[in-house]
Amino acid sequence: MMQIPSREFDAIVDSAIRRIPPPFLGRLRNIAFLVESEPPEPGLLGLYQGRPLTERSVSEPASLPDTITIYQGPHERMAHDEDHLRKIVEDTVWHEVAHYFGLNEEEVLRAERRRDVERRRRSRRIR
Repeated sequence: MMQIPSREFDAIVDSAIRRIPPPFLGRLRNIAFLVESEPPEPGLLGLYQGRPLTERSVSEPASLPDTITIYQGPHERMAHDEDHLRKIVEDTVWHEVAHYFGLNEEEVLRAERRRDVERRRRSRRIR
């Protein structure tokens, strides 16, 4: 099991957030990214809490920010090395951001499978 200082994990999460493509990153509004050591229930790597963008109205009053929480402990336990840790943190950030944009769990998983296929194609072209 990997264990890194919380400051280093925070930097990995910050890097994953910066890797969100500009068209999506530019549409994130009123959302806070948090890091906590352990999830409230087993099996969670991250958690989106809020009202998805697809359910909001321009006429709604301002509200507290939505939150995306990334859990350090489960990521460290899953990771084989630091590169793998960066990948699974990036995947978790993407997963939770997809919920912010209104995708349900099934839709997020389908999108992740498409993203993995595209990643493999790109890596084959680079070699």
